[in-house]
Amino acid sequence: MRRRGAVIVWVKPNRGTIGVNRVDVVPPSSVQSPPPFWKILLAVVSFALAVLIWVSGLISSLTRPSVAPTLSLQQQELTFLAEPSVPTQLRQILVSDDPRGVLLEALQDSPSAQRTSRQELLLVLLEPEPNAEVPVLDNANRNDPLLNRLRCEALGGSQLACLDPAVADAAAARLTISVFLPLISVLAGSGLLLLRLWILFRGEQKPWPALQGPALSVLDMVLLVAGGFVVISAAGVPLVAAPIVQALTQGLGSPRREALDVVINYSVMALPSLLILWRQLSALRVESCPRGGWLQWRLQPPFSALMRALGGWLMVTPVVMLTGWLLVQLVGDPGGSNPLLELVLNSRDGIALALLAFTAVVLAPLFEEVIFRGALLPVLAKRFGVTWGIVLSGLLFGLAHISIGELAPLTVLGVGLAMLRISSGRLLPCVLMHALWNGITFINLLLL
Repeated sequence: MRRRGAVIVWVKPNRGTIGVNRVDVVPPSSVQSPPPFWKILLAVVSFALAVLIWVSGLISSLTRPSVAPTLSLQQQELTFLAEPSVPTQLRQILVSDDPRGVLLEALQDSPSAQRTSRQELLLVLLEPEPNAEVPVLDNANRNDPLLNRLRCEALGGSQLACLDPAVADAAAARLTISVFLPLISVLAGSGLLLLRLWILFRGEQKPWPALQGPALSVLDMVLLVAGGFVVISAAGVPLVAAPIVQALTQGLGSPRREALDVVINYSVMALPSLLILWRQLSALRVESCPRGGWLQWRLQPPFSALMRALGGWLMVTPVVMLTGWLLVQLVGDPGGSNPLLELVLNSRDGIALALLAFTAVVLAPLFEEVIFRGALLPVLAKRFGVTWGIVLSGLLFGLAHISIGELAPLTVLGVGLAMLRISSGRLLPCVLMHALWNGITFINLLLL
């Protein structure tokens, strides 16, 4: 039994719930007094505005283009460049019978209104008209290895003479990693999942640690997530910060300007939610704080946190990929991809890529894990039970990204992160797993 303020909490191990500890709060006479009316009203208004913002954002995300066609095209370009250097034993896995024809068909199938000037140039060089003049490459495309090779061939050079072995070798290495890294991850993750299910079937699953977290209410979480994360951060702050950010970055050229915009905007948007959470936690009684702190960071030992993060990432990868595949099979490509993905795909500037990587691998995991797995998940799990806490926090995590096309996969990812938080009893593995997920995604984009 633990005393937390005016609430007496009994923690009972429930061995019939797959090793999950059930938390019961009793008795009614010791429950805290009802919250003031202003707080309830503020929560209701925040919730209504958050629903409106999320619904409108999800609808508008349908008009955003999907990165899937761009990824597919770049995959075909990489395959065409790599084909001469792909080892014979890997050709059936990595290269089609006619990579040039596949690339040409992919370009022809893409809507003409969405083609870039570079893609139009590729079309001209891949299928030149008789007696047509071969286009001259401008400064922007002069160092493009694919365009240089195709232009050389269009001028009458042989494939062997126009081939740059160093470029082909590098492309073959990138293609091999981009194909085998996801494949190995899915196979290893599926194996771990099957092993975990076997342990569960045999009844050898060890009980999860007692759930520890901030002694906050669902009303507090509405104010934190709906009021702070959505209304203030996602809607209010950009209106104030946008002119300031634009003034600070107007002297930079593209894509560094866009990348710095992403870093500053994300940092500013995170502040209101973190300040609200800090105020909520500072109002709690210090003597009722569990060992390890309200958020249960538990930084030591770091190696076990890293191993748990790696295992969680491997096990969630095949489930997320299966979810995305099923979504495409059922409804097609819904579009609405994260704009950050497009920035990474189109950027060739090292500084811009470093800024985008810092946002994706450092800022996003830290901020989102503190909010969703550090504060929200324990409160929901104690109020609605562990299972519903995991599902609800995962769904809210998916909704927070305001992308209809990524809603289902991100919800599954959020569920996986929530299960890691509860099974480990620590927040650090969740941050590391989130960073690992974003980092591997970022690397895959760079390889293409």
